[in-house]
Amino acid sequence: MRLLAIETSCDETSAAVIVDGRAVSTVVSSQIKIHAEYGGVVPELATREHLRNLQPVVREALEQADIAPTELDALAATRGPGLPPALMVGWKAAQSMAYALGIPLMGVNHVQAHLYSPWFVGDPPVADWNSFEPNLSLIVSGGHTLLVKVDAPLKHKILGSTQDDAAGECFDKVAKLLGLGYPGGPVVDRLAREGDPAAFDFARPMLNQPNDDFSFSGLKTSVRYFLEKHPELAADNARLPDLCASAQAAIVEVLAKKTLRAAKRERVKCLTLSGGVACNSELRNQLQSVCDENDFTLRLASSDLCTDNAAMIGLLGERMMEQGDDPASMEVDIHPGWAINA
Repeated sequence: MRLLAIETSCDETSAAVIVDGRAVSTVVSSQIKIHAEYGGVVPELATREHLRNLQPVVREALEQADIAPTELDALAATRGPGLPPALMVGWKAAQSMAYALGIPLMGVNHVQAHLYSPWFVGDPPVADWNSFEPNLSLIVSGGHTLLVKVDAPLKHKILGSTQDDAAGECFDKVAKLLGLGYPGGPVVDRLAREGDPAAFDFARPMLNQPNDDFSFSGLKTSVRYFLEKHPELAADNARLPDLCASAQAAIVEVLAKKTLRAAKRERVKCLTLSGGVACNSELRNQLQSVCDENDFTLRLASSDLCTDNAAMIGLLGERMMEQGDDPASMEVDIHPGWAINA
């Protein structure tokens, strides 16, 4: 099986070639520098860059794999969720290519690919389905915060989700309030390592509510009101690490404790972590501690697969073909709000 995968759901243009369960090439063209000027992703700019970069990115992925387009057996592309104009670029290109080559196209859910990325291991990534075990998965990114019960590959159920801001969005908004630029999550993480997480007491929304849902808008508001009362702290570089550590501690505590509570209730002994915020060092450390204390197994998506990439799209697309999922017809359109249970 030789499969080409395409990912354009937000601000990374990516292509990968999968050969028999192994990502033999992965190319990613990032737009972070372009959007940093505006403090967030601008859909029109993202679309323009996808149009400019997709063809050379696909060409480079094929060249690295030493595979010609006519040697491909299938394609996979992100159909949703994501920014509609950005999704359209990759999806329509994949449909056109599949039609021209006369090969099937699998429409892959971007968040679902993150969900299974902890099972893609090694360098280059290989699908490690043989070691799969039932698990509780925490997916955290700029657009999503989900707790998902996974009983078997491609058999899963959402237990909880964010009711407003996602965890990654909260990190970025706190960073913006502190004048740290975009994307701010990695900067908060770096500064927090030098700070005191108990220096300031910020809200832990929904921490004690008996459900699996999340809410981070209240935490963002808590930080904003605090800085309005204490504007001198935001301008004090010596206290900046404490502010970052305290805000991060609030986010991570909510994520870790609600994940543990759900895992105990669902009686699973394996936790997985994926999505862009899965790169956060404190979240990784806290979940590892939780697992060590409760004799759980923790599987982490590799850092390369936490951010948006086509390798995870292709590896999941190949699995979908193997289990007999129907390819997408040429009439099928993008699905910007596609839930992973749908």
